Parts: sequence; structure tokens; C-alpha cells
Amino acid sequence: QVQLVESGGGLVQAGDSLRLSCAASGRTFSRDAMGWFRQAPGKEREFVAAISWSGGLTFYTDSVKGRFTISRDNAKNMMYLQMNSLKPEDTAVYYCAAGKKGSSWYSPAYDYWGQGTQVTVSS
Repeated sequence: QVQLVESGGGLVQAGDSLRLSCAASGRTFSRDAMGWFRQAPGKEREFVAAISWSGGLTFYTDSVKGRFTISRDNAKNMMYLQMNSLKPEDTAVYYCAAGKKGSSWYSPAYDYWGQGTQVTVSS
């Protein structure tokens, strides 16, 4: 059974940092692109960042460029999202996704999703 489990969320103040982790089990994703999405209350789930299978390509939504960094460790079947200079508008449930389908790096077309981890940024 394939599972993605996010961790590392929490309540922080504006300007603080958090590092989210996504642990994959049940199969290896070392040849699959992976991504992070988020969903704020009352809003649609939105793309945050994506990373190619090798880690050589990364993509970010404009609002997090320069503040967030996506990375992965294929040997550990893990993906990470380093979030710096957090803002209240970053408050959301963050989801990791694996097994990207299609050619768009910004699409939520993934085979597998985690349950999400809450990130709350107070002003």
C-alpha cells in the first residue's frame, strides 16, 4: 500500500521558518516527479512547488519564489519543503504528491497524495 505522510507543520510567527517533510512508503518514487500543494480555508488547492525525479528541475508558484525550497532524497524516499520568511498568507494545509501525470509541472495531476499537514502563520 502506497502512503505519503507529511510532517513538520505547526504554528509560527511571520518571518519564521518551517521545514516540511514527506515520507513515501509502499513503493519507490525515485523515477517520479513529486510536488507540494496547499489549500487555505475556503480556497481551492493550489500548486506550491514541484521537483523532477533527479532533483535537477524545480518549479515554484510566484508567491513563494525566493522563500521556499523544494528538495528530495531518493535514497530515503523523502521530499522536503524548506519554507523561510513565512507570511500569514502561507497559512494552509500543505499536501505532498507523488507520481506526476501529464506534462504540466503546475497541475494537480498526481497519482498519490498525503493527508496534509497544517501550517499556520500568525502576524
